[in-house]
Amino acid sequence: MVKKREILISGHGINLKAGGRTILDHIDIEINKGEIVTVIGPNGAGKTSLIRVLIGAIKPDSGKIIKAENLVIGYVPQRVNISPLMPITVKRFMSLTKKTSPIDIKSTLSIVGAENLVERQFHSLSGGETQRVLLAHSVLQNPDLLILDEPVQGMDIGGQVRFYTHLERIRKSLGCGVLMVSHDLHMVMAATDKVICIHHHVCCAGEPEKVRQDPALVEMFGEKAVRSLAFYTHEHNHAHDGASNRDTITEKSDAAS
Repeated sequence: MVKKREILISGHGINLKAGGRTILDHIDIEINKGEIVTVIGPNGAGKTSLIRVLIGAIKPDSGKIIKAENLVIGYVPQRVNISPLMPITVKRFMSLTKKTSPIDIKSTLSIVGAENLVERQFHSLSGGETQRVLLAHSVLQNPDLLILDEPVQGMDIGGQVRFYTHLERIRKSLGCGVLMVSHDLHMVMAATDKVICIHHHVCCAGEPEKVRQDPALVEMFGEKAVRSLAFYTHEHNHAHDGASNRDTITEKSDAAS
């Protein structure tokens, strides 16, 4: 028997304009419990604006946002700027929005492999370290839905693989839904259940393999970039209810595909 989907958040007919320009044009989106959804598109396509509309930071000109009752959202922004003139340790940062015991802080940081950073000054962290700490901070809220805006921007391939491995571990542990935003096609396509490609409007949407073959993706990113997606495959075997599963990213050449 197919398990009924549990919709966490959905947007219907979202329209947004700014400065006379159309930012979002009749966007529909839906994220279910236990599902990883990735919004891709070029820079300036409206991806971050869509996220801000969904979390309520921006009011759309028209359209409807529907959230599950008592929905808890954990948000991981692109970056957090903390001045070195205001020193703050990772431990202190982790308890800024919620009083948390040192034991809980360290155990949560360990989920993303960052427990050794607990006494470090936040402003001294590398880009990858910062994103892992931000991810751990969002987990402290025990979210139903994790929203991440360009979470691996600036990371090398190894850092991306590690980050997505931590993210998948969290998804399995919490049974939460995940909404990611990215302009990078490669690792994202191997680490998601559903892809929504936007350029102010929805250009194409569906499972990664379906989207990879869509002419709209080729038109947007170019044939060479889309062909390179064949290097990445996704062994994805899980139930969207937090049950035990296996999810790995592997690499292969065109000759093997």
